[in-house]
Amino acid sequence: MEPRVVLITRPTEYDGLLARHGTHGQAAWYLKGRGQDIGFYLDRHRDQADAVDAVLRAIPATWRQARVARADLDRFLFEPEDIIVPIGQDGLVPNVAKYLDGQPVLGVNPDPGRYEGVLVRHPREAVADLLRSMSRWSPQHRTMIEATTDNGQRLLALNEIFVGHRSHQSARYVLRWGQEVERHSSSGLIVASGTGATGWAKSVHFCHQSALRLPEPEEAALVFFVREPWESVTTGADLREGQVDASAPLIVTSEMNAGGTLFGDGIEDDAIELDWALTATIAPSERRLVLV
Repeated sequence: MEPRVVLITRPTEYDGLLARHGTHGQAAWYLKGRGQDIGFYLDRHRDQADAVDAVLRAIPATWRQARVARADLDRFLFEPEDIIVPIGQDGLVPNVAKYLDGQPVLGVNPDPGRYEGVLVRHPREAVADLLRSMSRWSPQHRTMIEATTDNGQRLLALNEIFVGHRSHQSARYVLRWGQEVERHSSSGLIVASGTGATGWAKSVHFCHQSALRLPEPEEAALVFFVREPWESVTTGADLREGQVDASAPLIVTSEMNAGGTLFGDGIEDDAIELDWALTATIAPSERRLVLV
């Protein structure tokens, strides 16, 4: 069977303006009254559309194709022979990663002047040659993060998993790592992969003034950071960071009556409710992201 190229996109800022204001004219009037020019957002929208058009034209005529919006990923059935092509910002890659099982991901950057291109690594002009040279690909197999709970729930993430309270209240939990155990009240904690080490984890690492080595993307290791631990009569602040692997997973037991949550890659709508006494174990996953 011929491969199927699956394009992954998300609405542009211009799409969002039209959805809110109804017409181009109304959106332009709204922005003008606030000192902004809708042309800026329209140019970005056109860059995205041009990139999508370039990828569609690069797909061989005998191949199958599909297009999926980010909001519909949880309802789309991926096939083993799919080639996944996110077009847009880097965040689209972790958005789709947890739905895949070995399918290669070829990220396309529609605007290198705006997006970093850490995960969407290829310009639109390179797609045709890349699709013709699949046999010469040397993809990275990037480590993903897996959280499992003692009531049978499971969640995958590429960048990081957050554990905490869904509001700005303190998160209360017991943290176990190797032989160390500590009761915490904090702003929550993150567990990050080597891919996530270039994002949120990098920022927390800097704020901690940490000497902890951040893992490489293909390394079967993670790091965790506790955010703003509060030391009190009943809670500690010694167990703030560390490296997580299969032999030393991170184990979190909730002490939150309501509002406890665990989610991955910033997708709060796809979360595990971490109610009182529920325990989550977080470690590197056997599943990997295949990134071209």
